[in-house]
Amino acid sequence: MSALPTIFQADPGPLRVGVLVLAECNVLALASCVDPMRAANRRAGKTLYTWKFLSELGGPVPITAGFTVPTEPLGDRADYDALMIVAGFRLFEQATPTLLARLRRLAPQLRAMIAIDAGSWFPALAGLLDGLDATVHWEDLETFANRFPHVRVLRDRYVVSGRMITTGGAGPCLDMMIALVRARQGPELAFRVASAFVYEPLLTATSPQQAVPVAGLMRQDPTLGRAIGLMESHVDQPLTMAEIAREAGVSVRRLEMLFKRRLGLSPGRFFLDLRLDEARRMIWDTDLPLQEVALRCGFSGQPAFARAFRARFGVTASSLRQASGEKPV
Repeated sequence: MSALPTIFQADPGPLRVGVLVLAECNVLALASCVDPMRAANRRAGKTLYTWKFLSELGGPVPITAGFTVPTEPLGDRADYDALMIVAGFRLFEQATPTLLARLRRLAPQLRAMIAIDAGSWFPALAGLLDGLDATVHWEDLETFANRFPHVRVLRDRYVVSGRMITTGGAGPCLDMMIALVRARQGPELAFRVASAFVYEPLLTATSPQQAVPVAGLMRQDPTLGRAIGLMESHVDQPLTMAEIAREAGVSVRRLEMLFKRRLGLSPGRFFLDLRLDEARRMIWDTDLPLQEVALRCGFSGQPAFARAFRARFGVTASSLRQASGEKPV
């Protein structure tokens, strides 16, 4: 991109945004980028943000909630300052050579290109993230990092790398948009935008994405939050309950009481479910051999993994692999 000014700076003028809507994107991710702009305009009593919906060819685009979004065709000339790319599923079917080439042509014209949820795949496939820091939804992090060795992939909620901005999903996108309002129009309006959604930002951009959102738990019960954080960081080499209790500063009995009261199950059951959920994600989203999936999720042998997986999900790991759809290659 050429030396255009960043959008993350004080600016009284309106920001013009193009929103590239990919089929089967998440409605919450789409709303997380558009609704904060609407709320900022309403709370400010003037037009601070304008936006229009785009797609490669124009026309109605189906999203996961079961309805369509009307769009205009994405051209080669940008009549907007920033392009947001919102994607969820069917990524490689939609990452056509024509679309990727168009993103490369548009990039030098923009003050920012913002990728939301799985949208990070599109600038990465176009070569626009090479040499930069970036993130993607936590479910794709490992596959994304392996696919793009020239991108420094971070587990951060969102990453601003020059004028390339990537977010990990709907929640991080909302964080990023409130930060954008704060940078452009000041903290008072940012606070009013957040309050419009009864939303209290708890995490910073560099807070790691987590499979289990523990920020609220940490505020309600720091011990429980620490215990779950330890479990998340040791999926591949599970700690014993005695080790987790010691690190959390309580007895095993106290830990069991906390999990039972707050979550309705034992810490051992919660940890096993957490590992199996990660195994299911790997089976669905990657091409890793099942033995490797088992090892990465803390199972020493395939038989034990197979039994636990079937008991949790009612299907075998191998049948889920056969039934899985598109996986990144």
